[in-house]
Amino acid sequence: MMSVKRTLLTTGLVILAIIVLITGFTTWYTVDESEQAVVITFGQATETITDAGLHFKLPWPIQKVEVLSKETYSLQFGYETTKDGEIITKDSETKMITGDENIVLTDLVVQYKISDPVKYLFQSENPKQLLHHATSSAIRSIIGSSTIDEALTDGKAEIEKKTRDLLVSVMENYDIGVTILAVKLQDVELPNQEVRAAFTAVTDARETKNTKINEAKKYENQKISEAQGEKDAIISRAEAEKIARIQQAEGDVAVFNKLYNEYVGNKQITRQRLILETLEEVLPGAKIYIMNDDGETLKYLPLVPQQTTTQSKDEKSKEGGGNS
Repeated sequence: MMSVKRTLLTTGLVILAIIVLITGFTTWYTVDESEQAVVITFGQATETITDAGLHFKLPWPIQKVEVLSKETYSLQFGYETTKDGEIITKDSETKMITGDENIVLTDLVVQYKISDPVKYLFQSENPKQLLHHATSSAIRSIIGSSTIDEALTDGKAEIEKKTRDLLVSVMENYDIGVTILAVKLQDVELPNQEVRAAFTAVTDARETKNTKINEAKKYENQKISEAQGEKDAIISRAEAEKIARIQQAEGDVAVFNKLYNEYVGNKQITRQRLILETLEEVLPGAKIYIMNDDGETLKYLPLVPQQTTTQSKDEKSKEGGGNS
């Protein structure tokens, strides 16, 4: 009888100790800055925790907590990276057919975040698998409406954009609390080595063409710049000549006005002086005699160049010196 009571007491103490341990270890939890938590009470989400730190709840099995990351997740489609860093290709996923009936191997990465942890936990049994299937559907749809040339060369950016837009639309319809951030194509290639080499040659030729076009544009811009410089220089010279001619004209006008004022003050003398100056310009080096009206010579004024006049003066000075 005593052994039975002791057994029951021991059992009761063990059960009580277990309950105390469970209560002690399941009534608190921590959330990091990069995490968010959902408190689940009897299988139903009752609270979402986004504040970092220590938090408390009712013990299990009354309440439990699911902690999810706020950071960006990456879904690898068409390949898988092992823990050792080895890449395993999944041919069944990567093999697709283009709109012009060519087979290509396509793999990509989808970057997403958990925007609503409650929906992520309860709207789908396996949200990652659902996202994987939606990604397969989206990329196959876009590749199927694209040509092989677009898929292998300069159409990759457009394929990424269209795939992302379609995947966002699909995930919004599923409403599982996932936000698609980006879709990045990793490799798009042909399964046949010879065909792959041919398309590589086409790609190289296209790149060479673009390089030549860029070089031609650079040469064009250089020549345009040189022509613009010559144009500006011609305009500058023309402006300078314009200013010089205007200043010369203004100077001529000033001289004319001054001469005109002298003419108005003494017309007869000014007229005679103008005649003499004009004759000097028209007949340089000539001797000019001024006669009166009746034909008799009164006096003469030889108009000769300044150099001749100076020379004559020097000669006379020498003669005078010799005489003295």
